Amino acid sequence: MYRFLLSRQWVILTLLTLVLIPTMVELGFWQLHRHEHRVAHNKLISDALAAPPVPAERLTSPGHAVTDAERYRRVTAKGTYDTAHEVVVRRRTNAADEVGFHVLTPLVLTDGKVLLVNRGWIPADGAQTEFPKIPAPARGEVTVTGRLMADETTAASGIKDLKGLPDRQIMLIGSAQMATTLGKPVLGGFIEQTAPEARDNTPQLIGDPDHSGIGPHMAYAVQWWLFAAGVPVGWVILVRRERRDRAAAPDPAPEVAAPAPV
Repeated sequence: MYRFLLSRQWVILTLLTLVLIPTMVELGFWQLHRHEHRVAHNKLISDALAAPPVPAERLTSPGHAVTDAERYRRVTAKGTYDTAHEVVVRRRTNAADEVGFHVLTPLVLTDGKVLLVNRGWIPADGAQTEFPKIPAPARGEVTVTGRLMADETTAASGIKDLKGLPDRQIMLIGSAQMATTLGKPVLGGFIEQTAPEARDNTPQLIGDPDHSGIGPHMAYAVQWWLFAAGVPVGWVILVRRERRDRAAAPDPAPEVAAPAPV
């Protein structure tokens, strides 16, 4: 009755079914892990933003690599801006997706160390090769609050071409590179300024990172598992249909032997 399952066509179809089921189950768990990672990442950001600010040197130091647990932590620092070594970061967008620059200004702390401060976004009004006109920061000693960020790398950003840039323009923010330029110890990472708040004729402050969305990964996981459950059901339906079609097919007429010659 089911001898047709031993045919080449049905053996291949059955093997394909047996391969698809665990593959789809594994893909579902992969999407589930991505969902769990996103949820954990969002909680990490939320906890960091909600934590009270601490002095920057409590979390970072020269040569320190900012960890995921330290990223987005609010820190404070007191010092004087070094506008002579101020640079801009190219091809950065604001909340309206307008292309411009981020303003990176070294803050010389009271102990002589330097903290890099991303003061915010300014539009690219002129040519990209020209150094833009930057609103001046407050003079004298200031206290700045911001989110601690890790040094930007080519691996994370995908930006490879870092050479041949116009004077005082950079593509990625790196504390080690700035330490070489300044000849001073620079705290690892940098901060995105959140206070004092932006005023007229000052860079637009960078908003908090989006940590509300969880993405479609859970829906994709359920989708893959439903596919995995549907594969054997489809196989059974095809088997039953094949059996029914074979049972309904008329038996081949028996061969009639030719009469013996006289």
